[in-house]
Amino acid sequence: MNPQSIFGDLLQTQYQIWLLKGFLVTLEVTVLVIPAASFLGFLTAIARNSRWRALAWGTASLVSLLRNSPLLVQLFFWYFGASAVLPDGVRDWLNDTHVAVLFGVPIEWPSYEFVCGVFGLVLYSAAYVSEEIRAGMRGVPKSQRYAAQALGLRPVQVFRYVILPQAFRISLPTLMGQYMNIVKNSSLTMAIGVMEISYASRQVESVTFKTFQAFGMATLFYIMIIAVIEVLAQFLQRHFPVAGARR
Repeated sequence: MNPQSIFGDLLQTQYQIWLLKGFLVTLEVTVLVIPAASFLGFLTAIARNSRWRALAWGTASLVSLLRNSPLLVQLFFWYFGASAVLPDGVRDWLNDTHVAVLFGVPIEWPSYEFVCGVFGLVLYSAAYVSEEIRAGMRGVPKSQRYAAQALGLRPVQVFRYVILPQAFRISLPTLMGQYMNIVKNSSLTMAIGVMEISYASRQVESVTFKTFQAFGMATLFYIMIIAVIEVLAQFLQRHFPVAGARR
């Protein structure tokens, strides 16, 4: 079958550039959100297990709020609501174009839409990541904690060498699922003007009127990213299996 008959105008250089730029923005969002959400989720999971009740309850309330409100609403809040309370000078600075030079390479400050999209997605994803990590911690038998303490390990050492490695292995499959959700949820940032792959596909479709082809290409791009995460997940699960699990 001739690809030209399927994709038609989408094979033109202009539309390929639009789709490629959108794909790269989606990659940027994914690469930024996954480590940031993992780190914040890890800290949140520790805070929820804190002996300080105020910290534990406050963190639990925040996680519940983030998990039980739609991501799209949160993105609108950060983009429209938060900007309304910022001083005019700060808001103008965020919307202006800034270029810094690092080792001779010009680096442009991202758009306000991009910053809000990444920030909102990090907070939303961190709430889910924290629950997965917390579930992994709770999955470690208490007998191992007691055994480590009996050997003379301090609480920090017990957490570092006994609890954390096993919690990581237990929560790894579900964490990878959350990372895949981050890729898919990044499409919602188009609602606040982030020009990722869904935005680019919509732009191409509005010009070419080829809905199936435009969004079909976007689907392929998403599948490519998720396939890479899936391969990484299989690799990690083979090399870091849960104790007692069948390989």
